[in-house]
Amino acid sequence: MGYMKEGTVVHSHHAEQRKGNQKGLAIAVAITSVILVAEFIGGLITNSLALLSDSGHMLSDVTSLLFSLFAMWLAAKPPSPQKTFGYHRFEIIAALFNGITLFVIAVLIIMEAYKRLLEPQTVASGTMMVIALIGLIANVLSAVVLLRQGDVTHNLNMRSAYLHVIGDALGSVGAIVAGLLMYYFNWFIADPIISMAVALVILRGAGRVIKQAVHILMEGTPSNIDPVQIKESLARIDGVLDIHDLRVWTITSGVHSFACHLLIDPRANSQLILDTATSVIRNDYMFQFCTIQTEVRHDMSRDSGD
Repeated sequence: MGYMKEGTVVHSHHAEQRKGNQKGLAIAVAITSVILVAEFIGGLITNSLALLSDSGHMLSDVTSLLFSLFAMWLAAKPPSPQKTFGYHRFEIIAALFNGITLFVIAVLIIMEAYKRLLEPQTVASGTMMVIALIGLIANVLSAVVLLRQGDVTHNLNMRSAYLHVIGDALGSVGAIVAGLLMYYFNWFIADPIISMAVALVILRGAGRVIKQAVHILMEGTPSNIDPVQIKESLARIDGVLDIHDLRVWTITSGVHSFACHLLIDPRANSQLILDTATSVIRNDYMFQFCTIQTEVRHDMSRDSGD
């Protein structure tokens, strides 16, 4: 009745990029952890509640970064009989977790900022600026490391971790600006206004990460791939009469899967069509996983080949 060909292509570039992502996350965790410990010890020595509170905030950052790092390590494990696609999807789960965490934090900040808009409160602006400056230095260093070592553009897990760091950096900048306005002009309403503005920016970024993560988990079509164009490419192969049951989905960031059935002319060379179609999918569209089954108009025995 037809032929079926399955294949997996694992590009060395993807493996190298994963190493860079892991290195970037590990360094970011180290930087954030050092600042966390320094602020915690400083808070105990000086009896500063502000320092202790910020160290708790840093702890949430370290937790998110560690979760992303663990997800990346787990994704590198080979497939098993129970997990035939491997553990790649755990990276998307980590991205979804980080996105939801950021979203909730941003909403809580907006709610608190709204309360303070109605009832402005006096803030220790000097201490606030010092702590914000410490946090800004740590977050800028972490952001630079993630940008240079990792892929924050295409890897959703890395982007969610990067968004955590950038969100904190924006918060620190906002705190410094608000601190200056309060210190020199006693404009205490600046704190909630700037906090709300920063939270809205974080909210937008978190929403995008959540949307993309859910899209992948729902096995949606990758945004950079056009199934119609793929179908047209396959239809141009001599002997192909029709293409149906075409499926395109993402396993994890940068790793896509393809499957389809080709209806072919019984007089055509099935193996040649299969090889040509597989080459188109792998080389022209860069799919890592590819499964193509051929069907003929008349009943024929099904064979399988590589």
